[in-house]
Amino acid sequence: MLNKLAASELVLNDDGSVYHLNLLPEDIARKIILVGDPDRVAKVSKYFDKIEVRKNKREFYTHTGTLRGERITVMSSGIGTENIDIVMNELDALVNIDLKNKEFKTEHTALELFRLGTCGSVNPDIQVDSMLVTKNVVGLDGLLHFYPDYEFENDFSRNFLDKFPYEKIKGMLYFSDWAEDISGYYADAQYHGNTATFPGFYAPQGRQLRLKALDDQFLETLNDLGVSNFEMETSAIYGLSKLLGHKALTVNNVVANRRRGEFVADHHTSEKRMIEWVLERIIS
Repeated sequence: MLNKLAASELVLNDDGSVYHLNLLPEDIARKIILVGDPDRVAKVSKYFDKIEVRKNKREFYTHTGTLRGERITVMSSGIGTENIDIVMNELDALVNIDLKNKEFKTEHTALELFRLGTCGSVNPDIQVDSMLVTKNVVGLDGLLHFYPDYEFENDFSRNFLDKFPYEKIKGMLYFSDWAEDISGYYADAQYHGNTATFPGFYAPQGRQLRLKALDDQFLETLNDLGVSNFEMETSAIYGLSKLLGHKALTVNNVVANRRRGEFVADHHTSEKRMIEWVLERIIS
């Protein structure tokens, strides 16, 4: 592989910032909190002692500042693994590519990435308004199949593939897991579990409005295969982190239990608790 990247491969803005995130290398810290909702960025950064960077483009909002003397970034990704593909590749470019010369750096920089999200549970024993940390994840969106160097399997993935009954979508599946060497940040979480990442909110999550979903028993089947909860980003964060040499952890606020039909209409209190819980653990 040639070290020099073509302008069409590494697209930059006029000021030299990466195309979608609108960021320069000095705009980000080595610890980055990823949230889906742009409105959640300010809910995190209000705890910073000082905010030095505020930038946005499209759905990607970024605040970088300091908390108790440590530099930290919070960034919104928007919804879905297709957005995570942008976020992960451009964050990596900021620290591991010389943007001016469009060349790979000889020294690798590893980021620590912390997703704070919301999820639904397929396990009837998991309480709403609680926090669940993802240990293993299965992606049903197919993204990592576009990266031929990606390979991953463990006991969870082997069992899941062996028993997964939906042949039409089986080829899209891929798996990953957390960065075990930083998992101690979240050792005292109420729940640790296995997450399914879906490519949509309605039929992929078993919802039916005017269009019929794949199977009325889809969520129950996932629970039988060891899945605890579901959302729309973690498989790409975990998988791309492994490919790019970064470290990632996800904690989700459980706002719905689909098996019991429960939904928390006002989850702002538990969202605030999750933000404070994460900041307390990842900032030394």
